[in-house]
Amino acid sequence: MRNAIRLIPGGRRVLLVALPVVIGVGALAATYVYAQSNRPATGVQLPIVQNLDVPPPSGLLVDVIGAVNHPGLYRMKRGDRVYDAIAAAGGLTGQADPTRLPNLAGRLKDGEQIKVPFARSTGGAVVITRTNLNTATVEELEVVPGFTSAFAQEVIDYRTNFGGFQNIRELVEVLGMSEAAFVIARRYVTL
Repeated sequence: MRNAIRLIPGGRRVLLVALPVVIGVGALAATYVYAQSNRPATGVQLPIVQNLDVPPPSGLLVDVIGAVNHPGLYRMKRGDRVYDAIAAAGGLTGQADPTRLPNLAGRLKDGEQIKVPFARSTGGAVVITRTNLNTATVEELEVVPGFTSAFAQEVIDYRTNFGGFQNIRELVEVLGMSEAAFVIARRYVTL
């Protein structure tokens, strides 16, 4: 068999030097084209979006839920306390449980959720009711001390997928609730 045809004598050496140069020039050209494509065209007027109901970006953003007149997201100043956030949400409703309120003197943190629990009362006396793990809604589970919104959803998902709870201890053993949270929550849940 005959050797391959050689167009340039010593072509391998030329190729070893020229190939990195060609790749570098190509990378620079690609970078330039990419940078030019990301710039907005001059003279193009971008639309101005107005009347968005987004809170201003300064301060702390807190979520107030439960037995308040206007639950929702509120922008608070740094250094504000929990009672300021509840007041911003319109104050407590008549259905609020005064024995299970969060620490009203606590300082707010950005991204904090403040839960004001509901009380079910008869004749003006506050009765601590137990929430049934096998029938409660997400909203009812969210106000149980020791439950977060995500954990309440996990309870619903577990109940849906596995047919309900056999024992409240499954909150710790199956769903991974901490022992400290379970000690508090077990007083407020039932089967």
